[in-house]
Amino acid sequence: MDWSRRKLLYKKRLLKYGGGLVRFAFLLGVGYVTLYPLLFIISSSFMSVSDTLDATVVWLPSNLNWFNFQKAFELLDYGEALKNTVTLVLPCVVLQVISCVFIAYGFARFKLPGLPILFALLLFNIIVPSDCYMIPVYVLMTELKLINTTWQFYIQALLGVGIRSALYIFIIRQFFRTMPKELEEAAYIDGCNPLQTFLWVMVPNVKSAILTVSVLSLVWYYNDFSTFGILLNGNYPLSVAVTSVGATLDANMQYLTGQAISADLKILRASILAAACLIVVLPITAIYVLVQKHFTEGIERTGIVG
Repeated sequence: MDWSRRKLLYKKRLLKYGGGLVRFAFLLGVGYVTLYPLLFIISSSFMSVSDTLDATVVWLPSNLNWFNFQKAFELLDYGEALKNTVTLVLPCVVLQVISCVFIAYGFARFKLPGLPILFALLLFNIIVPSDCYMIPVYVLMTELKLINTTWQFYIQALLGVGIRSALYIFIIRQFFRTMPKELEEAAYIDGCNPLQTFLWVMVPNVKSAILTVSVLSLVWYYNDFSTFGILLNGNYPLSVAVTSVGATLDANMQYLTGQAISADLKILRASILAAACLIVVLPITAIYVLVQKHFTEGIERTGIVG
């Protein structure tokens, strides 16, 4: 009897520690796959010519080489690209969040004929990639003479058809649906009209949802390449400017053919591109780190997983 109990105890311990080991190995593998590109970019961006030619240097450069960042700043025209990014992205984010909050409240609280059909179309818009209707958008903006201007993005964001607007409307709608209707009824009794109830009672209670949507909107607008690359012919933001660094660097090397700097640039080409990517990624990464706690809370309350 004692032996049977001891055998059962050993089996439970084996399952406990073995399951923990399997989970640890799985998370370690996922973490490696996820972090490897970022670690590679950070390591490569500091490589010097000697480090690149030295086969023994793989991850840690012998010294920090800031030339790559200096050249990346120059090729990106970072100041101008950052200004274009700020003037384009921030207004779009603000206008998109405002429009999405209004639309989401309408879907969550009002009962109108055909509203379920409109909501079904909204969900369909979440599924369909934005690239599928980029040509009609381009034609429309051309006819409205808004092509190559920032107003085309501002108008789309204000009308609730900006980048990923359907998803943000769905997120905020989920928040509104979890709020008791007694809050609105109490506001009506106190003399508030529907607009006052919305602004003074409902909106303050969905701050976490608004923050979540704001972060997602900022990230998607900041990282978007296809929309800005197609609808703009100049004054590109960082997401588009970084894609031309390689071509600009190749042109510089061709112009400087025969000079020592040309050979160095050819060796450091990958490191300069890595430095440019790191420069572009850092601002949005810093913002996410600052709001990570509230962002995660908003995602959990929404019920979105995946």
